[in-house]
Amino acid sequence: MSNVIRLRGASFYAYHGALAEEQSIGGKFEVDIDLYTDFSEAVKNDDLSKTVNYHHVYKYINEIIHQKKYYLIETIAEVIADKVLHHFPNVFKVNVVVRKKNVPVGGVIDYVEAEVTKENGKS
Repeated sequence: MSNVIRLRGASFYAYHGALAEEQSIGGKFEVDIDLYTDFSEAVKNDDLSKTVNYHHVYKYINEIIHQKKYYLIETIAEVIADKVLHHFPNVFKVNVVVRKKNVPVGGVIDYVEAEVTKENGKS
């Protein structure tokens, strides 16, 4: 069986970007993540220990976002996907979107985002 747990718009203030100013001033980043799992056993007894605790997922993403500075949101998305697959054994596939607000592109855009899908450590 395949089920999905989705976290949408997890927000973080962090210091990532290709420009020195982005890494010193920082900016707002958002993460959307789809966790493909099987929570049928959890549903039978309404048992949190038999599913993926999304509170723990959020805290883990927060740690990853703040562990180091990255130049690319593509790298952040890839790192989150790899680490979540490794850290949460009940998750067999992830889809991660990292969104960056207030991007210095010389014009007006709402955001830029990068998306990564991985299954059991494969891209």
